[in-house]
Amino acid sequence: MTRTLTVLLATVAALGLDASAFAQQPSGDTAGQEPRSPRIEGESFQAPAAPSAGTSIAETAPPNTEYKPLLPNQTRSPEPAQKTQVETATVVKGLQSPWAMEFLPDGRMIVTEKAGTIRLIAKDGTVGQPVAGVPKVDARGQGGLLDIALSPGFASDRTVYFSYSEPREKGNGTTVAKAKLVESDGKAKLDDLKVIFRQMPTYDGDKHFGSRLVFAPDGKLFVTVGERSDKQTRGQAQDLSSGLGKVFRIDTDGNAPKDNPYVGSEKAKPEIWSYGHRNVQAAALDSQGRLWTVEHGPRGGDELNRPRPGLNYGWPLVTYGIEYSGEKIGDGQTQAGGSVQPVYYWDPVIGPSGLAIYNKDLFPAWKDQFLIGGLVSMGVVVLKLDGDKVVTEERIPLEHRVRDVKVGPDGAVYAVTEDDGQIVKLTPKKSS
Repeated sequence: MTRTLTVLLATVAALGLDASAFAQQPSGDTAGQEPRSPRIEGESFQAPAAPSAGTSIAETAPPNTEYKPLLPNQTRSPEPAQKTQVETATVVKGLQSPWAMEFLPDGRMIVTEKAGTIRLIAKDGTVGQPVAGVPKVDARGQGGLLDIALSPGFASDRTVYFSYSEPREKGNGTTVAKAKLVESDGKAKLDDLKVIFRQMPTYDGDKHFGSRLVFAPDGKLFVTVGERSDKQTRGQAQDLSSGLGKVFRIDTDGNAPKDNPYVGSEKAKPEIWSYGHRNVQAAALDSQGRLWTVEHGPRGGDELNRPRPGLNYGWPLVTYGIEYSGEKIGDGQTQAGGSVQPVYYWDPVIGPSGLAIYNKDLFPAWKDQFLIGGLVSMGVVVLKLDGDKVVTEERIPLEHRVRDVKVGPDGAVYAVTEDDGQIVKLTPKKSS
């Protein structure tokens, strides 16, 4: 048994959980969900042949590591044979480090700015005055006002949910709140604000807060967080009694749904959906209503995952990345029993932030494809999947750090660029 698996099973045992499931059936789901199945190997890992795939690859820079992928097409998949021709237009200017945006039912946008401001943006791109009533945030480092999501019933209840790095007595942590968006006489404010969830433990740091908010078809809310980056905290991504390095699933009041995988466990937090995550800043639902995430790796090792209930995604015991210093992380393992392999990974990193799955008709070639914001790759990364396997990767350069990506009601793609405070609209290039 490897040292990694030994540590993993010791952690599981310490929490009073059933270690046999991790040792014998590492890739399955918990009881009450879809059945557990052993880790798939051999031909079943073969990536499907894609007629749309070309012969070149999107990433041509040398990798940071000598690690080899376990699966075909798990990294550096081919570009599509027919690349997408895109036109860009700046539709919003003058934002200050924007972090997230959503479209309101009337076609306007609502945007968060890192320093702690929410703004409404008119259809013509005019940036409104700050929305009143936003709580104080800790905007040091990677902290600040983060994601925003509309209630599934927003048209009638006007409720918004947002995440932020909350200043606390002995540090900070990712917090989720909800409030009613009220507009009157050309002004907007948040009313009836209520904190519904706090990531614990509190930690005095300025990195890896996550965070994305995604409503599932059943009305439950997925909340992604980070493990706060530092070596003294990152190991808590494997600790089910800690809220660091997890994906949570809660109801609209912050309670753990009864069908969450760890409800009833004496030591595991009942809100946990999956664990072993580093810093998830991209999340969305696919056409089947399943959650997908993209998380930041260290130096190499950004990951696309499909988090499932009760599963361990490996960090920091398993990773395709290395320390920024060039040293191995832990034992330098890229796979281990009891942990789930990433569907796809990047080395060097793209710096993923923001994820949308294209569901409109303006870009027919992008139907059901994954659109990922790139802070480091400075553009939008487009992945085509066949089943749950990536078959092509395409890069749409924007020359700016893309913090969020959304598909508009008009079918265009909108990229939030944090370094210059803009929102850029992507449409198909017209043939000359």
